[in-house]
Amino acid sequence: MQLNGYIFLLPKEIKLLIGVFIIVLSLGFFSGLLFVEKTSSVNPKGIEEQYIGNENDDEAEVMKFKKSDQEMLSIVHSHILSMSIIFFLLALIVSITKLKKQFKTFLMIEPLVSVIITFGGLYFLWTGLIWMKYIVMVSGTLMTLSFILSVVIILNQLFQKKA
Repeated sequence: MQLNGYIFLLPKEIKLLIGVFIIVLSLGFFSGLLFVEKTSSVNPKGIEEQYIGNENDDEAEVMKFKKSDQEMLSIVHSHILSMSIIFFLLALIVSITKLKKQFKTFLMIEPLVSVIITFGGLYFLWTGLIWMKYIVMVSGTLMTLSFILSVVIILNQLFQKKA
C-alpha cells in the first residue's frame, strides 16, 4: 500500500477528525511547554534548579529543593509513557503525508529519540551530571521543533486538494 500522500485521499470526516485531534493535541503540548517555562525559566540554570534545587543559592528568588526519588521516577515514567504515545500517534499521521522519505522518517523517529534523551537527561542531571542540562535543552528544543513542523505539515496537507 502506498502511504506517501494518502492524506489527500481521506474522506472529509476523517480529515476533520485528524485536524481537530491535531489542534487539541497541540493545545495540550503547548500548555505543557508553558508550564515548563513557568517552572524552570527555560534556561540551563532554571532546569538545574527545578530538579536538583537551589537551597545553597542565597540570591534565589524562590527556594527550590531537590526532587525526591519518587518524584523523579514519577516525572520520568509518566512523561516517557505519555509522550511516546503522543509522538507515535503523530508519526502515524505524518506517515500518510506527502514528503520525501528521509525527511518523513526523521519527523517520525526524532521526537521519540528526543523523549528518551530529554527525560533520561533529566534523570542523569538529578543524579549529579550537571552538564546534562545542556543536552536536555537541545533535545527538548529539537523535540518541540519536530512537533511544530509535523503539525504544520499535517494541517497544511489536510486541507489541500490532492497534490
